[in-house]
This record gives sequence, structure tokens and C-alpha cells, in this order.
Amino acid sequence: MGNVADLMSHTLHQATPSTTVAEAATIMARGKVGSTLVMNRGRLVGIFTERDIVRALSNSPDAPADPIGHWMTRTPQTVVGSDPVEEALRRMVSGGFRHLPVVDDEGQVVGMLSMRDLAKAGVEGAITRV
Repeated sequence: MGNVADLMSHTLHQATPSTTVAEAATIMARGKVGSTLVMNRGRLVGIFTERDIVRALSNSPDAPADPIGHWMTRTPQTVVGSDPVEEALRRMVSGGFRHLPVVDDEGQVVGMLSMRDLAKAGVEGAITRV
């Protein structure tokens, strides 16, 4: 199946912990993506996804004005571009998430791997082997 770097998106959608839920939703809608990386001073501190939007809105009527730092997944799992796609898929399935940040050897974010990327590559049949 190849390596993560072969399938990942190089376009990064980013926000800061103080970005509001509404602003993050706009970033994701404009980018046609289901998540945004939450960065602080160039460092990955979290990930904010469509699921987080739903959780926020179902818990608080004022959520659109809340900072995403309150609702994000902190310190998300990551993979390296040289990791096998099978390993990334296994981690996504076992962890129940659809987005996995890709980092370089120094820990800098260089891409994003999503279930959509895997499906486009025809990897969905591999889920049964994971």
C-alpha cells in the first residue's frame, strides 16, 4: 500500500487555541476538510474536527463563540511520512478517528492523512485486514 507520504495532503488548515468554534468551522468549510490543526507558536497542540463541533454545540448554546482550545483533542496522535499506510490505518481504526497529522523527524507538521485520502487510494478493503 505504500507510505503515508504517498497519500497525505500537504495542504494544512490551521488555527490557534483561541480561534472560535465558528471561525474554525468556517476554515474547515472553506477548505472542504473535516478538521483543522491547532497550532501554538509553530507547535501542534491539538486537532479540532467536525465531531468536536457537534459535541460543542450539543453541550453549549454559546459554543460558536467558545475558543476551540476548550473543545479540541489535545496532543493528537501523529505519524511520520515514512510510516506504512497499513500502520496509519490501523491506528485510525483502533483509535476511532478519521484524521491523522503527519510530522517530520523533528516533529513539525508536514501533512494530514484522512480516511478520505485512504478511500481515494482504494485502501478501504484493507480495513478488514487491520
